[in-house]
Amino acid sequence: MGARKRNKANQVKEAKKSVSFAKLNDCPTSPRKMRLIADLVRGMEVNKALSVLKFSPKEASARVEKLLLSAIANWQQKNEGARLEDSDLYVKEISVDSGRQLKRLRPAPQGRGYRIRKRSNHVTLVVDSRNLSQTNEKSE
Repeated sequence: MGARKRNKANQVKEAKKSVSFAKLNDCPTSPRKMRLIADLVRGMEVNKALSVLKFSPKEASARVEKLLLSAIANWQQKNEGARLEDSDLYVKEISVDSGRQLKRLRPAPQGRGYRIRKRSNHVTLVVDSRNLSQTNEKSE
């Protein structure tokens, strides 16, 4: 690995240490369906986002709810002294990327075969505290 690449990798690693996030890889839902749920909760306060996800009829919302709970637990692990109620936690970023596709064939008329693509996705969710992030910006 070259020096520039190593330095950039170290910068990215240091930036990830200060961020609380959770990842869901190879979720067997199409990215389009998952993005509908991600757009619902982006920028929302954590408690409100959890209630929206809990009562959403979509199947993908249960997976995102579990991912959000994981990100909250990661935030609590990182900030041991801070209380969850006082921190004003919100969904800072949520991104849905396409994962691998399973390609299958379905029988079709006259000896043909139609291709079926079973899509999957990767979801990354970042939570942050409005109170802590504002105090860090003022101190810098």
